Amino acid sequence: MTKKQSQSLFERIDEKLEILNSHRPLSSIVVSKLKEQFAVEMTYNSNAIEGNRLTLKETYLVIGEGMTVKGKSLKDHLEAKNHFEAIQFLYELIEHEKRHTISERLVRSLQQLIVKESDPSIAGSYRTGSVMISGSKHRPPDSTDVPILMSELIKWVQSKSKDVHPIERAATFHHKIAHIHPFFDGNGRTARLAMNVLLMQNGYPLVIILKNDRKKYYDVLEKADKGKLEPLIKFVAQAVEKSLNIYLNAIDEVFGKKKLLLLSELAKKTPYSEKYLNLLARTGRLDAHKEGRNWLSSVDAVREYQNKRERIRK
Repeated sequence: MTKKQSQSLFERIDEKLEILNSHRPLSSIVVSKLKEQFAVEMTYNSNAIEGNRLTLKETYLVIGEGMTVKGKSLKDHLEAKNHFEAIQFLYELIEHEKRHTISERLVRSLQQLIVKESDPSIAGSYRTGSVMISGSKHRPPDSTDVPILMSELIKWVQSKSKDVHPIERAATFHHKIAHIHPFFDGNGRTARLAMNVLLMQNGYPLVIILKNDRKKYYDVLEKADKGKLEPLIKFVAQAVEKSLNIYLNAIDEVFGKKKLLLLSELAKKTPYSEKYLNLLARTGRLDAHKEGRNWLSSVDAVREYQNKRERIRK
């Protein structure tokens, strides 16, 4: 994705954020349901990316009903409970202190909440030895460098409040935590939660990286390790837009008034092939919504894309 395409995607997302903000305060019932839905789904997806074997339904039963799932390990159960608690902490943090200062203490607190029962001996503490990232060519820095690198990272994120778009800032923050790998365990989950602190401070809903997108997620992180941040920024931006779409749909705005179609169905109603529509969706040029492995969009969204092309040509 080029810088121009990135800017266009940011503009579309921010237009949706403006619509969402125009409806605030949202219904307390709607907000409560959405927050619970997002918390359970993020807990499932974030843990599953790291190898947790609970299904989405089982994650809900463990969290919401306190049930024990036969055949699943104690660690799987504890990770679900701990991650859900970490999200509740995040919600409270944003609600009561929206501009909470990003700090090393906050990052360590998130990690502590994530592993406090599954591995209490390392909760809240930087690693004191070397680690390897399974499936990655990246080798994290020596443990003796971690405190210095984390201190520099916090200084960086505190100084970048106005220099870059909030999504770019949050995506980069996520990558830097994952790159440093400051803990023996919980680095990925901590990085995704820390990213959400920055996003939610700017009014965006909780953002979920899906388990189904794990391969692509690792791929864009690998590219970021090599200095190519744009793919990761685009990946995070699309996840942000997905969360916004869900919120807007819940308040019967935007997607609530547009009939969403599979791209194969949309191709029959527009001048574009399914393959081309898929390309537009993946590159962020078409306002599209991903559910599972399928992209969905609307006739209105295609018209908006056509009108924008015409304006650019003129």
